Amino acid sequence: MKLRGADILARALAAAGTRHVFTLSGNHVMPVFDAALDAKLSLIHVRHEAAAVHMADAWGRLTGTPGVALVTGGPGHANAVSALYTALAAESPLILISGHAPLDELGKGAFQEMRQADIAAPLAKASWTAQSTQGLAADVARAWREASSGRPGPVHLSVPNDVLDAVTDEPRAPDFRAAPESSEISREILEALRAAKRPLILAGPARMRNGARALEEATGIPVIGMESPRGVNDPSLGRLADVLKQADVVLLLGKRADFTLKFGKAFADGCRVLSAAAFTADARLCEGGWRDEVRSALGYRPPAWQEIQSRNHPVAVCREVQRLLERPDAILVSDGGEFGQWAQACLSAPRRVINGPAGSIGAALPFAAAAQLAYPQARVVAMLGDGTFGFHMSEIDTAVRYGLNYLAVIGNDAAWNAEYQIQLRAYGAARAHGCELLPTRYGAVAAAMGAHGEDVPSFGELPSALARAAAALENGRPACVNVLIERVAAPKY
Repeated sequence: MKLRGADILARALAAAGTRHVFTLSGNHVMPVFDAALDAKLSLIHVRHEAAAVHMADAWGRLTGTPGVALVTGGPGHANAVSALYTALAAESPLILISGHAPLDELGKGAFQEMRQADIAAPLAKASWTAQSTQGLAADVARAWREASSGRPGPVHLSVPNDVLDAVTDEPRAPDFRAAPESSEISREILEALRAAKRPLILAGPARMRNGARALEEATGIPVIGMESPRGVNDPSLGRLADVLKQADVVLLLGKRADFTLKFGKAFADGCRVLSAAAFTADARLCEGGWRDEVRSALGYRPPAWQEIQSRNHPVAVCREVQRLLERPDAILVSDGGEFGQWAQACLSAPRRVINGPAGSIGAALPFAAAAQLAYPQARVVAMLGDGTFGFHMSEIDTAVRYGLNYLAVIGNDAAWNAEYQIQLRAYGAARAHGCELLPTRYGAVAAAMGAHGEDVPSFGELPSALARAAAALENGRPACVNVLIERVAAPKY
């Protein structure tokens, strides 16, 4: 049977298990749009290429299977690439497929010709350009395996126009299975953990999403997942810095001793630091009250927070939002500077997606859309600052078009507040400038795009606004509640 390259590509994605492709149209990829019909691939058409990658990122984190983003070549590819860094740092499995100038026109000034694979390479586990129509299915399979194997991460594949348009015999079905990973651990590590009085396991982003709780239950050793750019000052982990100084043996499980651990200086002198890519155990390695001490320290929140009741303070806002997350299917998305840190400190849900170790902002709305798509019955709540909202506010339109009924709560302090707080600390109030924003009515903006939108100028109006937003979600409409908040620094312990 003869097939176009576009058909081979679409069929290979479907055979791998792809259900949705996050995409933005463009000249180079229109053959794939056509092929998606016969392959029964659902196209989620976004408003900016970076949003497509962010959605694929969240899909990969939440489902464990690679999300797929499809963008056009040249500037479309360039727009998408910046989002790869967030996924790479978060160890998120995804595949970015970019259209590309035809192979037979390269070096001649082809339309939107660009060295795309070279541009994406530093931000991906692997990056290459397809060289033949017959090899496209194998290219997709390789990308799937690379994204899923070992330490997961993004993979980029550029597909030239002439490779998509050419016709060839249907290729043999490729193997999409990731290489099996060994979880054997050395005797030295086992003996060190068993002999320790205060052992810890610090898991990287991928490991914390994959069995960290079960590992803690099996071994009795506290397992702490680290995915915040604030590292030892992660606001969701309370007095983590104190815990790290008490540990006598630390196993870094798929985790580097990087800036988040002060390059190893977060540990006490004499602490033994070991590392492993994977680890399973079926025997208790630690007994006693150490695990309870660690959990208590991580759960610590300053008592003064309880005294914050009815002001437009992030703590009070989060307290009201928490009521909406008291469901077994709830998913919390948190993004942004200071407000995002308050959300991570104050809110809990069975699952969450945050901006991650990259420290980038702007992905909240694409993250929430992908979360709602992956789990249609779940309550998805995105907490984001007003600066963050501005990056991808047009994705409200995407949510409305596809019925992705998540709730976005904007903490609006009319500033790039994280940087404003840096100015206050480093230079003083008299020299704090250039970080101001307008207290824009983002609720009205969301409403103009077809969502339920409300602007909340005072805290007393927030409970009823959230109730109306929750009702809108039940009726299949995304909702946006924009609440004015105090301009305060991120939480400290």
